[in-house]
Order: sequence, then structure tokens, then C-alpha cells
Amino acid sequence: MADRNAILFANEAFYAAFAERDVAAMDELWSRDAPVACIHPGWPALTDRLQVMQSWVRILASDRAPKVACRRPAAFVYGDVAFVICYEEVDGSALVATNVFRREGQRWRIVHHQAGPTPAISGEEEDEPGSPARPN
Repeated sequence: MADRNAILFANEAFYAAFAERDVAAMDELWSRDAPVACIHPGWPALTDRLQVMQSWVRILASDRAPKVACRRPAAFVYGDVAFVICYEEVDGSALVATNVFRREGQRWRIVHHQAGPTPAISGEEEDEPGSPARPN
């Protein structure tokens, strides 16, 4: 349970850095020890840390950076690797995202983020953090 909570906390920190347009916080969340990759909606795959961080600098520095809220995160833990599946509410649209984490010392760091379109998130209520997402 402690790992699951720590992963959900790391996932929440990712979305807080996004919402606050905090490049330094975003940089701190991504692994420096493992290969990383990121697939933003409509972008080609970015497969090295420099490319990934440059993409976040461009996104977070933009006046048109979208407001993103994480909804219904569900964490799945496999030893020192874990992933979170969640929905992203982006300016009235819905995306489904996968955030993959790797344990590095005492911290969980992101090694992969991918988000893409999905039908609207069903239901008005917010599920408990970490509960399995219900199908739409």
C-alpha cells in the first residue's frame, strides 16, 4: 500500500508541475538514470531525456499551455516499476494517459508519459484516488 500511495503522490506531483507550469519541478520528476520516452497527443515519440525536457519547456512556457486536471488515477505496481492510468481533463476534452514510474532510491521517477484522445469521462463523481477506472 505504501508503494501505491507513493506512486499516486508522484503522479499528482506530475500534474501539479503541469498546472503550475513549473519546469524545474517537471525536470525533477523525470528519471536521470533510465531511458525515458514521452508521447504527447499528436506528437511523434520523443525518446531521450533532452527531447522530453525540451518538449516540456515549450509546453509549459507557452501562453496557450492547456489547463490539465488528472481524474480517476489507478496505480499498478510491479516491484520497482509501476504505472498509473488516468484521465486528463484538458480544456473540456478528455484524454486517457499512462504514466510509467521507476523506483530510484527512495523516489519514484517518471520514465514514460503518453496521452491520447478518449470519449468523454463518464459520470460526474470523482472516484477514490487509485481506484480502478471504470469503463466508459
